[in-house]
Amino acid sequence: MKWIKRILLVMVVAFVAFYLIGNPNGAAGAVRSGVDAVANALNSFVVFFSALAG
Repeated sequence: MKWIKRILLVMVVAFVAFYLIGNPNGAAGAVRSGVDAVANALNSFVVFFSALAG
């Protein structure tokens, strides 16, 4: 079971490296989208707790 996880991890890392080398603009867009999603989620938490606090 451990070796399956290791193989999957190597495959994911290889895919990410291939994607970064082959399409850096697309990779930058994906990272930007991820960061925007995290920022929006954090902003929603702040708004929620601010509303609770009054």
